[in-house]
Amino acid sequence: MLEQCRDAKERWGGVSDLIDRWLQERQDLLSLFVSLPQQSIREDVIGTLSRFSEILVDYVSSWHFGLYEHLLAEADEFNDGGLELAKELDPRVRASTDEVLNFNDRYSNIDSLSVQEVCHLSEDLSKLGEVLAERFELEDQLIERLHTAHKDRV
Repeated sequence: MLEQCRDAKERWGGVSDLIDRWLQERQDLLSLFVSLPQQSIREDVIGTLSRFSEILVDYVSSWHFGLYEHLLAEADEFNDGGLELAKELDPRVRASTDEVLNFNDRYSNIDSLSVQEVCHLSEDLSKLGEVLAERFELEDQLIERLHTAHKDRV
């Protein structure tokens, strides 16, 4: 996933400040995601988990309430089929948002983790990793189609 993030940043970095900030959020999110399973129970896992949940929600929010709207406006302006792709992929992106919010609801405000909860956390992180990988792929497809195709005219 980290490699895909670097590839996306190379393709779209510098195209717009909005995309640059959003890609930096993605990279920050991935860094914390990768660090979580490697922490020992003695470390401040709960603090890291809380920070991760915060960045995770910020990341999906900035997509839905910023970048995606910008991309849709661009697609509408150029009217080259990008809106159809957005309508096709949007339900899958929204489904991943629901998964992210469920994870956040479960882990953002915990004070302690039992052994059983640690086992569930490991499973939930694994599932979340799959959800995020698919989401990043969908987001990248939308950016490629809705923005990069027009970057010289925007």
